[in-house]
Amino acid sequence: MNSLNPSRPLALFGLLLAVLCWSGNALVARAFAGEIPPFALSFWRWSLALALLLPFVALPLWRHRQQLKAAGWRLLLVAGLGIAGYNSLLYSAAQTTAAINITLVNTCLPLMTFIGAGLLLGEWPARRAWWGMALAAIGLLVLIAQGQWSRLASLSFNRGDLIMLLAVADWALYSLLLRRWSGYLHAIPPLALLGVLILLGVPLILPFYLYELSQGAHFASTPSNLAAIAYTAVFASLLAYLAWNHGVKVIGAAKAALSNYLMPVFTALLGWLLLGEGLQPYHWAGATLIFAGLLLATRPGKA
Repeated sequence: MNSLNPSRPLALFGLLLAVLCWSGNALVARAFAGEIPPFALSFWRWSLALALLLPFVALPLWRHRQQLKAAGWRLLLVAGLGIAGYNSLLYSAAQTTAAINITLVNTCLPLMTFIGAGLLLGEWPARRAWWGMALAAIGLLVLIAQGQWSRLASLSFNRGDLIMLLAVADWALYSLLLRRWSGYLHAIPPLALLGVLILLGVPLILPFYLYELSQGAHFASTPSNLAAIAYTAVFASLLAYLAWNHGVKVIGAAKAALSNYLMPVFTALLGWLLLGEGLQPYHWAGATLIFAGLLLATRPGKA
């Protein structure tokens, strides 16, 4: 990618914005795990996002119906992965695993995407990008261990972690297919593309939500529950997905995936700003290593 590309700074900013929104989404998933069942949160999140977006994309979708027809089954597969699959799996994992485990399993995303980019797209990242990924991964381990490496040995894993691993694989494939089928998908305006993906994704979630209801899993329409759904619909869905899709388009799926390492950094910052939780030296050390790794990995060039 040309270093003079004016879209690059905007794409990088968009990736940071997406991860910030998803850090809040992870907090919501954990905070409301006992209040809102996973498929209920996923279904109503995307249903609200669709209701907000549809008035703005109905006409563009009609105008681009030929492009939509050409994309065909590819749209359905991408919607199944990115809309129906990933978030439902994440919310399900949050029911039975700890926050630190979700963060740790998420470290698999850049590696999965790096290897997938080479196998599916023929875009093997440069050596510098691998070094950047390794540096960012060390920074993430500093955060997880809280500066005490013995903490890593005490970590335990359970069923929720396996679900989260599936979620990570799901998201890696979603990002790679966005890139692989860019000739089809990016012929559709970004807002309209997101609209059609949600339109296809919501019916895919519905059977699982109905089954969840049949098992007696309900939630109360309290102000806090509705606010949580509203946040996930507006920020973690509409804003974050638009920003992420643009970032993948401009800088590629593999490099975009590295921004995932920033999630624990942003989570710590949100905890400091919203919950009054103090920032410790290991937060700064881990964040510095992660940012250095991202800058190294995403710097234009071939070396």
